[in-house]
Amino acid sequence: MIRVLIADDQGMVRTGFTVFLSAQPDIQVVGEAADGREAVRRAAELAPDVVLMDVRMPVMNGLEATRELLAGGGRSPKVLILTTFDLDDYVYEALRAGASGFLLKDASAAQLAEAVRVVAAGDALLAPQVTRRLIHEFARLGVPRPAAAGRRLAELTERETEVLTLVAQALSNQEIADKLFVAEQTVKTHVGRVLMKLGLRDRAQAIVWAYENGLVRPGE
Repeated sequence: MIRVLIADDQGMVRTGFTVFLSAQPDIQVVGEAADGREAVRRAAELAPDVVLMDVRMPVMNGLEATRELLAGGGRSPKVLILTTFDLDDYVYEALRAGASGFLLKDASAAQLAEAVRVVAAGDALLAPQVTRRLIHEFARLGVPRPAAAGRRLAELTERETEVLTLVAQALSNQEIADKLFVAEQTVKTHVGRVLMKLGLRDRAQAIVWAYENGLVRPGE
């Protein structure tokens, strides 16, 4: 059972999400929050697996709440940013803050439920248009590779580096498996080792790390 906390300042939105997600056999809505500060407090109390986090909320916005939620280390929930604002700044900052996914509120109810399952499983949820915006932002910033990143990258095997490069291009495990002519389970194993060696939480962090450290460059 996936435990979900819904953080949104609009009561009707929270109620709608709660009604739909509670009808799913594998999802349990354990609480709601009307602002970012309450989301942080409720997450500490309820220990959800996934927090659905709106961006624009009073008291503390969703990006600040995400940073605070994930700053403590230990067992942190996955954060799925849910907003009507398809803006470059939100995409980049949400993922930098540690969010596992970014979904627009015009997504269907079925897409919302699937998004919760995807991030709960440790996968990144990046719609194609979100990935394009993220890549554009890295191209604009032109972030150089730190020396420490090179040392950490050297800890990866050649195949692990290859898998990380494909993950950074937003390919799924099955797509990577097809490309490398290996089993999907083999890809999952490689991804798990990459995350462990680089000290990353999930695929979303892996994508950000790969671009920020120059392993993959926009346009490749």
